[in-house]
Amino acid sequence: MEFVDGGFFLPEAKSSVAWRGPDVLLVTSDFGAGTLTESGYPRIAKLWRRGTPLEEAEVLFEGEVSDVGVWAGSVDTAEERFTLIYHAPTFFESRIHILDDEGELHLLDLPLDAVPDLTGRHLVVYLRSPWEVGGRGFAQGSVLAIEYQRFLDGDRAFDLVVEPGPRITVEGVRVVRGELVVHVLDNVIGRLLRYRHEGETWIAEPVPAPDMGAVNVVAADPLSERWFFTFGTWNQPTTLYLADPAGVREVRRLPAMFDAEGLVVRQLEATSGDGTRVPYFLVQREDLAEDGENPTLLYAYGGFQVSSTPSYSAIRGKAWLERGGVLAVANIRGGGEFGPDWWKAAQKENRQRAYDDFLAVAEDLVDRGICSPEHLGIEGGSNGGLLVGVAMTQRPELFRAVVVEVPLLDMRRYHTLLAGASWVAEYGDPDDPAEWEYIRRYSPYQNVSPDEEYPRALFYTTTRDDRVHPGHARKMAAKMLDMGHPVWYFENTEGGHGAGVTPEQRARMYAIIYTYLTERLMEGVPAGRLE
Repeated sequence: MEFVDGGFFLPEAKSSVAWRGPDVLLVTSDFGAGTLTESGYPRIAKLWRRGTPLEEAEVLFEGEVSDVGVWAGSVDTAEERFTLIYHAPTFFESRIHILDDEGELHLLDLPLDAVPDLTGRHLVVYLRSPWEVGGRGFAQGSVLAIEYQRFLDGDRAFDLVVEPGPRITVEGVRVVRGELVVHVLDNVIGRLLRYRHEGETWIAEPVPAPDMGAVNVVAADPLSERWFFTFGTWNQPTTLYLADPAGVREVRRLPAMFDAEGLVVRQLEATSGDGTRVPYFLVQREDLAEDGENPTLLYAYGGFQVSSTPSYSAIRGKAWLERGGVLAVANIRGGGEFGPDWWKAAQKENRQRAYDDFLAVAEDLVDRGICSPEHLGIEGGSNGGLLVGVAMTQRPELFRAVVVEVPLLDMRRYHTLLAGASWVAEYGDPDDPAEWEYIRRYSPYQNVSPDEEYPRALFYTTTRDDRVHPGHARKMAAKMLDMGHPVWYFENTEGGHGAGVTPEQRARMYAIIYTYLTERLMEGVPAGRLE
């Protein structure tokens, strides 16, 4: 095996590539002035042949400057490889164009907010909104399927594969030898189901997997009956399982990185201000005393239909759980834990619902005696950084520690910075007076007050964050200091949208976070409660 002479070389940019053939590449990139969207992503797709300069590549597709972006991709099935162009007019809308053997593009005629996939002979579609098609109505959150060739021929008689219930949602679909493996969240607990096509229906069969954790299909081949999935939870390291006709068996488990003996995982519920039941996970010692004196860290995300599911964290386990800390992870609205309705319930003018849910979980922790405000800290990053920034400015008396990671905070200008324009569909447009009216009510930068007493927060960001501009954290920290509110602030000069780029940088960042949390939340805890 060796590299082919005359390779493809792209300058640094937010690019995407997909092989069209041994000597042809489908590429989107920064091709010069006017070729990027307002969000900073490529808007043009080209066909680039080996041995020719990039400037001579053939333009296949052009999006608008106001779009989110255009990307190249490919999908391999049992029968063939499909070369695709993904076009996203907004953050939650996409069109897929398939490039045929003659070089023609074919648009998949589907709802803009649907999520399609090609699996084996079938086109599989996840619906974010209800859809009337082929004389039938399908509920949002459903998974439909139709043979791909029939779809191209104009047939729209989709089969209903999955129609989830109110507390069940579909997280992903994979194909295994003509069967579909569907990953669902059942009250935020991961489950796997195998669906086989028989006549006019799809028959479901559960896949044996451990409980109270997250499952993910990590390797599946359309030509094979063997496939692999992982399971992980707060107190069990990520474990690889093999599934085949003989059953399911554990293959390998990552080594334990902290002492989880005596830790238990519970799932509790809080009631939000409008009566909505909001679940959350609690990781604690089995003999936890509900006397309000347990140092507790509450985390959530709550946006963009992203689900917060159980996961094993060596850092959080070693630096927090092993030392006697309690971890709470809230499944607030705005996330994807219960499907599109749960997510849409906290979009735009309803954004405050996500913050109300988060505050309700914090209050529930106090009411149950898990902790008190003196021992309660909150943490969130990116959209979650906005979440904890709002919580701090709306209910400062409820927390003693606030970790604000790579955050959005100035919602008046977020859409003018880096990728911010692509998030208008989630938050709203601050330049629209009607939409700014509801955004301004929660925007942390606009609502911090010199007359309020806030917990001493820790802000961190990175100088080269290309997604959320570091100006958010800088401005907020500076404004609070000018008002006389002490804060901690750290900015890593390297790395992107995260905690650093090297192990040393990440170790330093996590050391700062957990030193801060220890000093703020573990002070005054009774002797013997902590390690």
